[in-house]
Amino acid sequence: MMHCTMEDLLALQGGEASVWAREHVAACATCGAELEALYQRVAQLKALPTRRPGRDRWPAVRDAVLAARRRRRERWGVWSVAAAAAVAALLVFRPFWTTSVDAADLARVKAQSATLEQQLRRYDPDGQVTSGRSAALCAALEDGIAVIDGELAQLDPNQVQARSAELVQLWQQRVDLMQQLVSARVTRAAYVGL
Repeated sequence: MMHCTMEDLLALQGGEASVWAREHVAACATCGAELEALYQRVAQLKALPTRRPGRDRWPAVRDAVLAARRRRRERWGVWSVAAAAAVAALLVFRPFWTTSVDAADLARVKAQSATLEQQLRRYDPDGQVTSGRSAALCAALEDGIAVIDGELAQLDPNQVQARSAELVQLWQQRVDLMQQLVSARVTRAAYVGL
């Protein structure tokens, strides 16, 4: 004898079973017992309590994230104002603490520049192989030196005494650029020798 499948029993429980399944369940004790067990399971599942979360946590999470953003913005705002105040103070009060520049400082910086120029003459950039990156770095440094030389040439000899601090600063910038250029060329020459 053929018994009802689970699909037939579920269709019976839902009221959509075929005529054969209805007749078979009425006549077969095994299929009737199985249908009754199915009804019992459905009833037990419906009797289970509904599980719901205690409360919605999204508002608390959203408030915490927004508060953290607000604190971060306030902190950056305070630091920005402090940095702006420091720059303003530097610009306003700088003339009061600058020391007078004497001729010895200017002579010292010019001597450093001359020494570096002699070192640069020892390295022949045209006689050595160089990478594109190294050549671009050297070209940028040489351009920076040329700009400073142009500024030095434009200084009026009558104003040199009044602007001696600016003059020493320009020469110091020239020395710094030349040191970087010497370093770039010496390093390049050392690597080519390998």
